[in-house]
Amino acid sequence: MIKFITGDFLLKNETAKLLYDNYASKLPIIDYHCHISPKEIAEDKKYSSITELWLGGDHYKWRAMRSCGVSEDLITGNASDYEKFKAYAECMPKLIGNPLYHWSHLELIRYFGYDGILNAETCDTVWNLCNEKLMQPEMSAKNIVKNSNVEVLCTTDDPVDDLSYHKMISEDKNFKVRVLPAFRPDKGMKIYLGGYKSYIDQLSSASGIEIKDIDSLKKAYVQRLDFFEKSGCKTADHGLDYVPFSLPANEKELNDIFVKAYRNDGYASVEEADKFITAMMIFFGKEYTKRGFVMQIHYGVLRNPNSVWFKKLGADTGFDMIGNSRNSVSALAALFDRMTLNSGLPRTIIYPIDPNENAAVGTLIGSYQCDSEGGMPRLMQGSAWWFNDNLTGMRSQMISLANLSAFGNFLGMLTDSRSFISYPRHEYFRRILCNLVGEWVENGEFPEDIEAIANLVIDICYNNTKNYFGF
Repeated sequence: MIKFITGDFLLKNETAKLLYDNYASKLPIIDYHCHISPKEIAEDKKYSSITELWLGGDHYKWRAMRSCGVSEDLITGNASDYEKFKAYAECMPKLIGNPLYHWSHLELIRYFGYDGILNAETCDTVWNLCNEKLMQPEMSAKNIVKNSNVEVLCTTDDPVDDLSYHKMISEDKNFKVRVLPAFRPDKGMKIYLGGYKSYIDQLSSASGIEIKDIDSLKKAYVQRLDFFEKSGCKTADHGLDYVPFSLPANEKELNDIFVKAYRNDGYASVEEADKFITAMMIFFGKEYTKRGFVMQIHYGVLRNPNSVWFKKLGADTGFDMIGNSRNSVSALAALFDRMTLNSGLPRTIIYPIDPNENAAVGTLIGSYQCDSEGGMPRLMQGSAWWFNDNLTGMRSQMISLANLSAFGNFLGMLTDSRSFISYPRHEYFRRILCNLVGEWVENGEFPEDIEAIANLVIDICYNNTKNYFGF
């Protein structure tokens, strides 16, 4: 029987062990999409308990706790930190097959030196050990990031953000990790939701441009893009609930749609939203191309289907699900065609949340990889995301991409996390990657050329991302 989380964890062949131990494990981390707080980094936050650090905003864990029948008071409610941690510890034995079981134990080993099992019996031991460790200087926000071997991380930032915390971070000469903003204009795109007027007013204030029509809206976005670029931004991220595509509307029609949505505080029709979002995506694509930004598109999420709990807790609290994609891959193909016709298709990474669309996306990117830059293809399929960043999901996504594209150009892993100690997810990915490549070699499906496969692993884990984004 193989023991749980040894040095050879998930490495089931000798080639995999060689690749991971000698190459992948030593590489720095470039986390090009995450949700950790730049404020907490700038202020070098210290954490009062393992609950605050581990459970405070992690909706992956909240969702798992609900699946175990835990009362909401012990998840997002007013229960004490100890009670919440104890509730999570009691859930652990039920989470076999869930990546949280692996991630949680990897995090306990890497950051707290605890190599036992977390459960109800060990809860107090782990609670005391972690909280004692959190009192030490190396467990502040900056030191956690630095000691995790992170070289670059990109936060997720709204166009109205003043990026003051990024400025504070960049001015700290003792902190060498590059913390860069990522442009996330989702709120200004969703004219079908309420609260639209208030958001556009914020954008107007942030840009210094009075937004009264579609032309001034675009000028405001250009101003914010210029500001983000000067602050080091190299990527934009779009979280699309679905991928709309409509034949181009003329400027008058777009203006009418925008003005109506602004006056009505949102609530645009599906047809109006499709026309507006399509036009704005084409506009943004052109702007990103000018600046050399990488555009990331996450799509296919049905957000907040439980309206009762959405009203109680708000967004990003663990209630989202894989949604109806509305022929999203076909819509993406049409959208990219319009961008190409407009000479505005930027380098783009696509993340389908429905794993059934992996193959379709793998073929989509091959249709738009012409005119590549710096030896890297223009379009990429991103790593297995959200509900798919588990052992099965990551392995399946990589096999699909390898079958249909050039696996050696893959961009590897990202955390997509709100937790400062989620970096073992990169270790998890690297172990799965090395095991898969090792399996192919030992099955005789790829030559036993250590230099070639080592370079492939190094590229996927580090070089490709560095080159593609221009970090």
